[in-house]
Amino acid sequence: MTRRDLLQSAFLAAWPVISFARESRNLAFTLAQFLNQTRFDSLPPRAIEHAKMILASTLASAAPGSLIDSARIVRDLAKERGGKPEATLWFDGTKLPMNEAARVNAMLSDAAASDDSDLRNVAHTGTTLTAAGLAIGERTGATGQDLLCAIVTGYEAAGRIGEALSGDRQGFHASVIVAFGGVVAAARLLKLTDEQMAHAIGLTATTMGGLAIGTNSWAREYQAGNAALCAVNAALAAGRGFTVNEDMLEAPRGFLSVFGGGKVDTEKLTRDFGKEWDIVTHMAIKLVPGAHAFHPAVEAAVNAARQSGVPPEDVVRILVSGPQIRTIARGRPPRDLVEAIHSLHYFLASAVADKDFSWVHATPEKIHNPAVARLIGLIEADPSPPPVHYDWSWGGTVTIVTRSGARYTSTVDAPKASGPRGIEWSDVEGKYRALLPDSGLPAKRTEEILNLIHGFERVKNVSELTRLLRPRL
Repeated sequence: MTRRDLLQSAFLAAWPVISFARESRNLAFTLAQFLNQTRFDSLPPRAIEHAKMILASTLASAAPGSLIDSARIVRDLAKERGGKPEATLWFDGTKLPMNEAARVNAMLSDAAASDDSDLRNVAHTGTTLTAAGLAIGERTGATGQDLLCAIVTGYEAAGRIGEALSGDRQGFHASVIVAFGGVVAAARLLKLTDEQMAHAIGLTATTMGGLAIGTNSWAREYQAGNAALCAVNAALAAGRGFTVNEDMLEAPRGFLSVFGGGKVDTEKLTRDFGKEWDIVTHMAIKLVPGAHAFHPAVEAAVNAARQSGVPPEDVVRILVSGPQIRTIARGRPPRDLVEAIHSLHYFLASAVADKDFSWVHATPEKIHNPAVARLIGLIEADPSPPPVHYDWSWGGTVTIVTRSGARYTSTVDAPKASGPRGIEWSDVEGKYRALLPDSGLPAKRTEEILNLIHGFERVKNVSELTRLLRPRL
């Protein structure tokens, strides 16, 4: 008997009716009811394709992440603890409890900072969805359609809750958003009831944390691992009957109030269900490493540099503007990968120096390039920015000024491989083939995995994919 049953024992006979009436009015239940009842056959084809792209993109990001010490440390700790062999660690083959496998695999993807993002929230939702989804799917024998539907609905939950915070997370990291995507996906794959999913959402609201300041250290991927761990744990507990406050999201001291600082729009959580899907309209796949919010500006810098055709030593100023750029502090060359992938100065200087920006710019050779170091000192906020309208807060305009006084300008609003511009499989496949070799898997196997993902709706058991992620079959 729960505390609620005890306190309301006098009304026991009426409790089912009272419970549903109250649950049906709270946000968590309303959200769960819609997302839990969504079926694969009702989803638009583009949403399903984007879910498959998330699988390929996340595994691609996890491959180089598996070589980074932060992920290695947590992976080693998890293996030392061991436990019930339920789900596979990617590229390692060890089987661990599904919550620990989800945590480790999420860290692999986030450590390399090469995963996906939600255009509004700078939240890497696909990492949590893939890590939690594959771990639970492997344990429960879920089909490909089950997992794809869980990814689409989970992405919707994270996006709506993130948007309800109105872009103001009071210094909290985006991990507090992506965990909701993971818990909805987990709840679906565990076949929880609507009420159980609502309580799992509430458990996630009261559990998940993470500070935005951690973005510039290994804390970033640690928080990503915690989001996946929290999601699986919350769904498992709710499935056993664990309950929490029904109004955990919208209450005066609830999740939205605390994390949003009072600037919340609760209507965005339930408005126009099924009219559009966030995974179609707001998802963006990284085609280059590093902070996704910088990608439009770096794309603009590449365009301007190619227009100019001048060598980097002829550049005297690099001017940047955009919705989020008012002033720019003087930059300094990054000391390591963590600093490089979160440095707008490094992005722009590299783009101008090489007239390109790609996966190789996450290597020490590029990070410590003297030509890039010189250009970093030339970057400043444009004192007279062009009158550009941006639909997205990530947009950027870059102007290169040469020794002769010539100016070359380019503007990019939404980055390439994003919902507004369209995401092509050719771009996702290029990323996948560039990064997955870091996993150590045989080349033939990497293509087998990609082919399986392309037809994932026909997969009878998720373990068909996780089996291929082991070093030895």
